[in-house]
Amino acid sequence: MTSMQKRNALHLIAAGALSLCATGLLGACSEKKAEFRGVDVTGAEYARDIPLTDHNGQPRHIKDFAGKVVVVFFGYTQCPDVCPTSMSELAEVKRSLGADGDKLQGIFVTVDPERDTPEMLKGYMASFDPSFIALRGTPEQLVAVAKDFKIYFKRVDGQTPTSYTMDHSAGSYVYDTKGRLRVYHRYGAGAQSLAADVRALLDEGR
Repeated sequence: MTSMQKRNALHLIAAGALSLCATGLLGACSEKKAEFRGVDVTGAEYARDIPLTDHNGQPRHIKDFAGKVVVVFFGYTQCPDVCPTSMSELAEVKRSLGADGDKLQGIFVTVDPERDTPEMLKGYMASFDPSFIALRGTPEQLVAVAKDFKIYFKRVDGQTPTSYTMDHSAGSYVYDTKGRLRVYHRYGAGAQSLAADVRALLDEGR
């Protein structure tokens, strides 16, 4: 094939692709893929659900929050810094969304169900945003959920039986309005980064 023939062939391919996009035969041509500031985990086969009980005693699943962007964080109420920082940032994100704030659902999963009673969790959520929900389960349920989310947690004994701390993974799992895991935000990424990705998912779901 001569160089002229090659150029003509390329022109035909390009023209054909444009024609297909214009007629809708290639749906992907018109789709705009969201770009995230966090780690894009679209299509992940883990962290599919959180079958635990909320601080009001109601069994919960990700599907309960269809139509909202959901942010899930694992921690415990006596966490000295990482947990309150992450939840404060999530509350800041919600405020920054303005009228769309009610389309963001914050979920806190305790890794310390022994000390984190429903009453304590309810008060802890209220200190950040009363719409946020805390989930807890039996030790066996927590282990199963942690395995599905690929998170680490471990009790570290203190000077007294009740003064222990919990080592745990620190990061937020972000779901789109259809309940699909889309983004993972590492601890320290900041509220602005998380807010940008929440907005992107809300725009995608409109």
